[in-house]
Parts: sequence; structure tokens; C-alpha cells
Amino acid sequence: MTVFVIAMEKEAKPLISAMQTERDVEFCGKRLLTGRLYGKRCGAVICGVGKVNAAIGAQIAIDELGADAIINLGVAGGLNRTVEVGKIYGISHAVQYDFDLTQLNGTAVGTLDECKDNYLPLSTPPVYPLKKIGTGDRFNDSPDDFKLLTKVVNADIRDMECGAIAQVCMHAKVKCLAYKIISDLAGSGSTTEQYLCNLSLCFSTLERELENIISNI
Repeated sequence: MTVFVIAMEKEAKPLISAMQTERDVEFCGKRLLTGRLYGKRCGAVICGVGKVNAAIGAQIAIDELGADAIINLGVAGGLNRTVEVGKIYGISHAVQYDFDLTQLNGTAVGTLDECKDNYLPLSTPPVYPLKKIGTGDRFNDSPDDFKLLTKVVNADIRDMECGAIAQVCMHAKVKCLAYKIISDLAGSGSTTEQYLCNLSLCFSTLERELENIISNI
């Protein structure tokens, strides 16, 4: 079964509204739903914000719901002019930019101890333009983080969940896909103000594209 792993209730609202829900329960503090979405059986885990929550949500999706494919949906920040606010993008690769074993292993920033490369590949089909995402447990306008994301790991988009979900899926040998709608763009003013102002636009995009996403799995 395909299971969506989504950080926040408000991000999941378009999916929940479209789903013919058969089961809606709380499990380990996370909301789990199963049912049918545009005729396809699927599930959803509302995992909470951040990498640990995302990893827990992904493992629950696999162990409790029997996921053979996980889709991470949500809003995210744009880091360069190849992305636009309100537009949806597929994620081809994910890196955890706040994970750093450089001094210990001599590896590139974001390289997990069990990996040789810092970016983990996803299985997202090229239905939308594909971009690379940097995941970290920070929401800020830090110049240092911007430099790290754009000059060191060369990410196009940043979020707080995708890289952790990709890591869980890698070890579980479960297909991982991700789609992100851009809520804010670096260099265009306060990230927080942009995020709050553009949420309704992002959710409208998700509502419009949800059937296309599920039909291309």
C-alpha cells in the first residue's frame, strides 16, 4: 500500500478531504488514516515536524500500515531561482545538511555513517520538475545555513522531514517519493512572513495536483 507521510495536519487537509476514509486512529501519538484516494487504496501518517518525527512516521507507515511505497508531501522553502512560490516539485535526491561526520570520517557534509554519498536517491517520477532537497531541524533565515545549503550541499529546496524519511526507506527497502510546494524563497524577505502569507496558495496547488500525484505512482 502507498502511504503518505505528512508533517502537519494543515498540510494533510487536502488529502484527508479527498480520501474515502475507512480507518482514522491515533497510534504512538501519530494520526493514522487508511482508505481510498481516487480509487486507489492508500494510507496516511501525520507525523509531526522535524526529522525524528518524520523517521517515526515513516517506520509506522511501514510496520503498522504495511507501506511498500511512501510519499512525503508538504510545503518547503526555495533556495534559488529555479523554483517558484506556489509551484510543486518532485524530489530526486535528499541530504541531511545538519548531519556532519566530516571530522571523523572525512566525508562530505550530510554523508550518513552507513553511506558513501551525502545525497540519498528517491524514486519520484518526473511528473514535475525534479529538485534536490536539504533536510534539517531548523526553520530560519540564517546566512550560515543558506551558505551551507547552496554552496556546500547544492540543494534547491529545504525542509525538515524528507531526508529522514528517505533514510528510513533506504534501510527498509521501501520506495520513497516526495513532492514539495514552495512556500517561501530565500532572498525575498522574511521566511516566516512568506510562509504564512503563501500557505493558502500552496494548499490550493496541492488540492489541484493530488489526483495527478496518486495516478502516477
